[in-house]
Amino acid sequence: SGPLKDMDFSVQEGGGPRILHQFTLEPPAVSFRISGEKAGIIDIEPKSGILYINGSLDWETKQVHKLQVESLDGSGNVVKGPYAVTIYVEDINDNPPEFDQTRYFGVVRQNSRPGKPFLYVHATDRDDPTTPHAQLSYSILHHFPNPYEEMLFQIDSETGAISPSRTGSYYLDPQKQDTFTLVVSVKDMAGKTTNAFTSSVDVIILVRESLWKAPPIIHVRENSTEAYPINISKVQSNEPDVIYGIFEKEKLPRLPFSISENGDIYVTEPLDREEKDTYTFFVVSKDSKGELVDKPLQIHVIVEDINDNPPVCQQDLTIIEVQENEMGGNHIGTVFATDRDKEDTLNSRLRFKIQSQEPEYPAKDLFYIQQDTGNLHLTGRSLSKRDSAKYSLKVLVSDPVFQTVCDVEVHVIDINDQIPIFEKSDYNNVTVAENIPIGTVILEIQATDGDEPATGSSLIVYQVKEGDPNNTFIIETDSETNRGFVKINKALDFETMPVYNLVINATNPKPLVPSVQYNSSSLTTFQVFVTNVDEPPVFLKPVYRTEVSEDIPVNTLVMTVEAYDPEGDSVRVSKIVLKEVQGKYAQYLARGKTLFLQKTYLLVEEEVYSIEVVVSEQNNVTQKSKVFLILRLRDVNDNRPQLAMDYPAFFCYPVSGGERTLIQATDADEQSFNSKFTFSLADEMNTRNNWEISKFNATHAYLSPKHANFEEKEYNVPIILNDNGKPPLENKVNLQVSICKCSSENSCF
Repeated sequence: SGPLKDMDFSVQEGGGPRILHQFTLEPPAVSFRISGEKAGIIDIEPKSGILYINGSLDWETKQVHKLQVESLDGSGNVVKGPYAVTIYVEDINDNPPEFDQTRYFGVVRQNSRPGKPFLYVHATDRDDPTTPHAQLSYSILHHFPNPYEEMLFQIDSETGAISPSRTGSYYLDPQKQDTFTLVVSVKDMAGKTTNAFTSSVDVIILVRESLWKAPPIIHVRENSTEAYPINISKVQSNEPDVIYGIFEKEKLPRLPFSISENGDIYVTEPLDREEKDTYTFFVVSKDSKGELVDKPLQIHVIVEDINDNPPVCQQDLTIIEVQENEMGGNHIGTVFATDRDKEDTLNSRLRFKIQSQEPEYPAKDLFYIQQDTGNLHLTGRSLSKRDSAKYSLKVLVSDPVFQTVCDVEVHVIDINDQIPIFEKSDYNNVTVAENIPIGTVILEIQATDGDEPATGSSLIVYQVKEGDPNNTFIIETDSETNRGFVKINKALDFETMPVYNLVINATNPKPLVPSVQYNSSSLTTFQVFVTNVDEPPVFLKPVYRTEVSEDIPVNTLVMTVEAYDPEGDSVRVSKIVLKEVQGKYAQYLARGKTLFLQKTYLLVEEEVYSIEVVVSEQNNVTQKSKVFLILRLRDVNDNRPQLAMDYPAFFCYPVSGGERTLIQATDADEQSFNSKFTFSLADEMNTRNNWEISKFNATHAYLSPKHANFEEKEYNVPIILNDNGKPPLENKVNLQVSICKCSSENSCF
């Protein structure tokens, strides 16, 4: 309650009668009066001043009621006022949302972009739009049919926009299912409370085939004379207002295609099938933000051939060789030509025809050509080189539009139908000394051949057919004259073979034709008499080699060296020389044919000895020969190992500990790559208490003091060395070790 004044009230709609306020009277006022938008239910009790509502307010009907209140005296005159009283009606959620259609229909294209709306549903709510009472949320309640785990469609909860889901964009196919029914629900209170009002509606969706599809393979005729650009195909996106573009699949100097804003595809210049017969590129569609609307389409273009290329001879001049005995009708060669037009089409079909033949002798139609293959044949007779050695042909090669002439030469090849014939059937005899040098020509022979010169049919090969089992003779041919030169191929020996009865044959490298055979005309004979020559002795071996142990005793047999005289005379050792040591130890004893060791110290100086042995005929000392004996010594382990010290061993006084010195062993015996020495201390108390030895490698070891209590003097350290040879040898040596005061350079004063 309170005195009369301007007042505002907020009243929730509905709720029935209620008291809002009580105004108090101030004399001389005795009553109140109200006027304005009372809506038939707002009033004031005149005497008590109670402002009340006799019913329910409705926000949807009127949101604000404006009233005037004044106080009156007993005469009905206004004492105070009028004062403004405003009642604001507060909304409550008392209205369900309502769709603006009882059923919705929409069309979606196959492969449409996920999230791209194709239909909107819309609902309204009469409640206050500034409150959650009228905030609506959309959802898909049911999906008929629903063949996959995920829904094929989705809806924007705020805008009601329906679009394909990712699953739907991939799986929607009118061939499988062309109609879907969605039950779409709308809730107020933004769908966040269970008390929210709900409405639903059916949405019928028809699935249609995608407009965005690659056209069939496009065929473009090459070198078209139409005006460019030429429209060759068209694409269309599922969405309007897209931007079309082209990009190449393969790297080309230029892409002769373009696309318009309407999706029309053009070829922009003439195409040449022989340059490139197919093209592949992609067409894309993008929205205004540059994002892909559809998956890229792959476009295939095939360039169709026209007959725009003439036949081309594969060779400027085709040369075919034919033997004289080639039978009539035989295939003798092929004329090859090509056509750059499309293979296996009439444009590249070639036909062959002989246009001319030179010379036309002995007939003008000696050849014919198979019109579709270019195979060249003899007509009915063999060719003769005596008629003509060469024929020139002009072959006309044509396709349905063009013609080309190919040049062909047919060379007639002589056949081997003549045998070599010796000018003499017997060349009598030749006498030569047995010491004639190898390579000497002892006889010249000659045969002739009637076949074409300088060919395998006329070249003559001479061979010794009989009388030379050891290939003592060889015959070389002058290829220009076919003259044969009989030469010594191996040394002659009167004692072994004093006479040779030789039979020589003459043949060709190329086989004779079947109807011709070699006969006695291709044979000749002659004798070779070998005369005796006094020859020097001959050793059984060119070089004698042996190996002996270095410790062999005196008078041991080293080797037997044997020689003989070809004429049967006796031989003797006339001289033995030890090479490479200047004869210093040439102390050998010759006993007939045998060498003996004479001195024990001979063979410790060198590893290999070269000994020259000279023998001569007993009755003619001028006839002599020599041979070398290579004597290799095999080492014996007969030297004990020693210490090899190039500098004295010492340790600086006083000894501090940890010092060591390197010692080395050596052996006068032959050292192999795997020689290995063993180092150890003598088994003496003082030695083992004062020193220790450790291995460094196969030939070195470290000697170290075991303590620091050494005097300044020299010590003898007994060391046992073992060479691990066969048999192993051991040696006890004394190593002198100095304990001395050292300079700053760590050397003894």
